[in-house]
Amino acid sequence: MSQNKLKKKVEALTNVVRQLIKEIQANASMAQGTLTALQLHLGEDEWNKIVEELKNIEKREIEQEKKLDLDVE
Repeated sequence: MSQNKLKKKVEALTNVVRQLIKEIQANASMAQGTLTALQLHLGEDEWNKIVEELKNIEKREIEQEKKLDLDVE
């Protein structure tokens, strides 16, 4: 493959990666805005309850995974 073709392919891939990064940033921004809107809608107390509930669920899942790991060995 000639250097010119290779250079064009690298540039094309670079442009694709740049576009993907922009889209990821836009998605992250939209997700953050959605969470902020939900937090404002629910209020601080209700939001904190939900966060604690999610932490508890995650903790239980981690403990379950540890139990499963111990059972395998």
